[in-house]
Amino acid sequence: MLGPRLAEVGGVAYRELGDPDDRPIIFVHGYPESSYIWRNVMAGAAEAGWRALAPDLPGFGDSDAQPPGTWEHQIEHLERFRADLGLGPVALVVHDWGGLIGLRWACDNPELVRALVISNSGFFPEGRWHDFAAALRRPDEGEQLVESVTREMLAAFLRQASPELGDDVIDESWKAWGDADRRRGQLELYRSGDFEKLEPYRGKLAGLGVPTLLLWGGRDQFAPVGGAYRLNKQIPHAELVVVDDAGHFLAEEAPERFREELSGFLRRI
Repeated sequence: MLGPRLAEVGGVAYRELGDPDDRPIIFVHGYPESSYIWRNVMAGAAEAGWRALAPDLPGFGDSDAQPPGTWEHQIEHLERFRADLGLGPVALVVHDWGGLIGLRWACDNPELVRALVISNSGFFPEGRWHDFAAALRRPDEGEQLVESVTREMLAAFLRQASPELGDDVIDESWKAWGDADRRRGQLELYRSGDFEKLEPYRGKLAGLGVPTLLLWGGRDQFAPVGGAYRLNKQIPHAELVVVDDAGHFLAEEAPERFREELSGFLRRI
């Protein structure tokens, strides 16, 4: 099967793979990623008979910033992407910040959700930010940080979590620093990321009642595997798969396993 094709709608760049008449599934990337992170696993959905779509959220990858870059605005952009493509109910694959964005969208639009695949993310009102994120949230310190980051610093930070990340992945992630609006969007995203906003969503993921797969890298520093087990308790019907020797960027570190688990799950629903 050929790789995903590149397209654009409403100012949002995206990757697509599969038959346009098949059921749609949207892949939502995290920070500071883009749809590029999904390039090796989208075939798992297409092979199972789904139309795979992966947007670059505004300010990331090849999508221009569309200020403000807040959590809420990114959720609005996800819904606009779905609507601009004329999609009905969709399945979601989410990772990292893509979980915070995509799962809030899902809970707010339960009639539009077919299934969930949650990979190395979180959805907990008691969540805590790691040191880099906490620094971005602090006034002045965050501004200084986004201005001082170099590509080499970014590479070192990301490879702390996943040493196997290639230069191509670093280059794609570096696009989030491409201009002042993109850097400002990072601050807006994290400064809007108050975990207590998830309090009204307690129990809502389970309440969706849709097929759910928790697919986790067991060595994750940013979203530890304990979160997967906690989500599994909250969503008792969910399937849980832990890849013990992979870290935060599971789709990059173990793409064949990710693709296999995704395809099998989608064939069963």
